[in-house]
Amino acid sequence: MAEYVVPAPKRRRGRPRTGESDARDRIMAAAVEEFAEAGYDGATIRGIAARAGVDSALVHHHFGTKADLFGETIQAPMRPDLALPEILAGPRDRIGERIVRYILETWEQPEVRRRGVVLLRSAIGNKLTTPLLAGFLSRELLSRIARSLDTADADLRAALAASQIAGLLIARYVLRLPALAEASVDDLVDRIGPTIQRYLLG
Repeated sequence: MAEYVVPAPKRRRGRPRTGESDARDRIMAAAVEEFAEAGYDGATIRGIAARAGVDSALVHHHFGTKADLFGETIQAPMRPDLALPEILAGPRDRIGERIVRYILETWEQPEVRRRGVVLLRSAIGNKLTTPLLAGFLSRELLSRIARSLDTADADLRAALAASQIAGLLIARYVLRLPALAEASVDDLVDRIGPTIQRYLLG
């Protein structure tokens, strides 16, 4: 599989209204407050727009979807939700391997790894960041994968897969356990991919 490159959010057509030059900053500040108070699932574009004193269309103009806005708010090093079409393409019995390969190949990019480690360190044990990040990953990636596969207990399956992936990232890139940090991507895909496959489809 070709190496993934983190795509930049698409910019929407049109121009912000006159006098809205600071709207982007106000939207970002409002998004931080909305996500902090309502969580990822509870936050809405309409609520963020109301906090910022702008129309919802202007939020979409600057940031696109809620996932795009959240990703920029936390400076997400990767956007797994945008990789879904490629992850879901191909044989159903290899989805677990494709998920692990996508994540590891993305994290092997130096800038992604640097920002990702910072985000992981800040998320672990943080009563605000942890549920936000978990909500984003669960809703925008793993739950969507599980539901697309039409499996029972999709949310539980997604959570189990997320626990395995989170443990892998922490052990390899934060704790840097020697054997795990030195293992090749191919080796880890071969060993961990079947576990993710079993969580999602077993």
